[in-house]
Amino acid sequence: MELRHLRHFVAVCEEEHFTRAAEYLGITQSGLSASIRALERDLDAQLLLRTTRRVYPTPTGHVLLAEAQRILAATERLRELATDDHGVRGALSLGTEQCMGVVEAAPLLHEYRERHPNVAINLQQAATGQLLELVGTGRIDAALVAGPLDAGGDVRLLRITEEPLMLLTAADRLVPEGAIPSALGEEEYVDLHPGWGARDCADRAFADFGIARRVALQVNDVYTLLDLVGRGMGVAVVPRPVTRKPQAEGLRSVAVPGPTRWRVALALPGAARPSAATRAFVKLLGENHPIDDSHF
Repeated sequence: MELRHLRHFVAVCEEEHFTRAAEYLGITQSGLSASIRALERDLDAQLLLRTTRRVYPTPTGHVLLAEAQRILAATERLRELATDDHGVRGALSLGTEQCMGVVEAAPLLHEYRERHPNVAINLQQAATGQLLELVGTGRIDAALVAGPLDAGGDVRLLRITEEPLMLLTAADRLVPEGAIPSALGEEEYVDLHPGWGARDCADRAFADFGIARRVALQVNDVYTLLDLVGRGMGVAVVPRPVTRKPQAEGLRSVAVPGPTRWRVALALPGAARPSAATRAFVKLLGENHPIDDSHF
């Protein structure tokens, strides 16, 4: 039995799917299946049940899962102790939303690698809603997230900044400053998919106004959103940093009144102590951006 077999088994149980687990681990699906078979042979027990839609542990697998998680956590603590003059060792699994504007992961990770070359880095881009779930369940170490960001649950938020929301329109449109007229309920909107921070903020802002809006076009990235708004395909509600992007040049924007703010934070597990690699990232982030753990 090898630690990697336990690590692979835990990943399959958490993902409930061999393909997703293999993608998360960065190995082939055939290699993952072989690893699970080897573990089952070593233990002389069936650990997983497979259906056409999901994979879940057998009763024996449930018992092993708890022990495997404990062993892997203890192993990680040992890795934290195995530091030398070259600095931090181990792994950092970081999540981030795309195109955040305020905090960009790429330059941070570049500097992090320069300081800590012995840390293996895994970066995952996803919507904030998904990232908060991954952090809360311990499947990633930390995540740069954005949105209304209501603190609570299994996640602790280190506050970075907050920005107002802006109504963004094509150059030939103009909305009076200081008010969102009910007529905007008749507009067609371009927005990101639900779960992304900016979309959740826009939905909350209009719910506060009691105005229903029709999202006619849903996209996966800010640059497509800006292109569609510029072509007059709809209007958008975006965080203020989006209006400063070069692709937004020439578009009109006005502030959206109301209490809703787009907030940016680093999400960490609420109870577990961060690993040495994670603490090193928090330290680097704090050197580049003022952060604190006060609630929004």
